[in-house]
Amino acid sequence: MNDKITMHYQVPADDFTRAGEASSSVKSKLKMMGVKPEIIRKVAIAMYEGEINMVIHASGGTIDVTVSQEEITIVLKDQGPGIEDIDQAMRAGFSTAPDNIRALGFGAGMGLPNMKKYTDELIIDSEIGKGTTVTMKVKLPTD
Repeated sequence: MNDKITMHYQVPADDFTRAGEASSSVKSKLKMMGVKPEIIRKVAIAMYEGEINMVIHASGGTIDVTVSQEEITIVLKDQGPGIEDIDQAMRAGFSTAPDNIRALGFGAGMGLPNMKKYTDELIIDSEIGKGTTVTMKVKLPTD
């Protein structure tokens, strides 16, 4: 693979029936590209967590995925309320999800911690009232 491959997805707001479509699509495309299953698993988990966060907290947004020889880069952008305290949001179990979302089985406060756990790099740029951009990178083995 000499060229970079890019994929773009729109994440709909408040639509849990469609949440996960982007990560599922990327998972399928990575399989077709012959990416190792353990890398696909990491990307799918991290991306799904980000997708769910966008549905719950940010009225949707966009996801751009770039696959190069070295890594898979996932950029999630939204125009949501922003994250007030990123350090607090990174703590396992911390959640600002409302009760109706928790009743659906979401909002356990593991989204950002899992995104960090399953990626090699996680950068969160958030501005209150303007939105959040999360950049995740998963390195590809060079063997």
